[in-house]
Amino acid sequence: MSGPLQNIAISIGAMQLARRIPFEDPEVLMYVRIGYVAVQVIVLGTYFYITMKIKAKNDQTVLKYVEAASPLTKEPGQLVTTTIRDYDLQETSKLTRAVYMGCGMMLFLHLYLKYTQPLFIQALMGLKSLYDSKIVALYILNKPAEGDLKRPFKAAPGLFGAGGGEPQTDKAAIDEAEKRVEGKKKDE
Repeated sequence: MSGPLQNIAISIGAMQLARRIPFEDPEVLMYVRIGYVAVQVIVLGTYFYITMKIKAKNDQTVLKYVEAASPLTKEPGQLVTTTIRDYDLQETSKLTRAVYMGCGMMLFLHLYLKYTQPLFIQALMGLKSLYDSKIVALYILNKPAEGDLKRPFKAAPGLFGAGGGEPQTDKAAIDEAEKRVEGKKKDE
């Protein structure tokens, strides 16, 4: 089962399970809140630990690729030249920002709109996203950077396989992008 379909299946299963939880009971609600906060602390702590591991490893191997072209414009993808260290730090930063955005959304839903079920569901989804993270696979599970874990990471496909543009790493695409960059510099 693909990632997005798996997320939907877990969400639906968690919603069915959440219907059986008596959220009206203040003690149960307190435990659900504690569980949600604990999961977020674990996820953020894991990303912080990975950031320290990335900085300690300090892999300065050059990584060149052409970003996937936007399907909305006719513009070709931009050339990116970075190091594995900087790329991994950037990916970890994206994941950390996503956790903060999710926490902000939960604060709004729970404290302002008084929804309780999303706390339970998002706690489960937080653990799943941590397990599915490519950075976690590389730095915590110590899997080799091969296949899906090869940098630059492929964007995750959408629900029906749409999107998920793939960065180009072949020499021809990189050479073409470098020529475009040099051409723009000469025009200026």
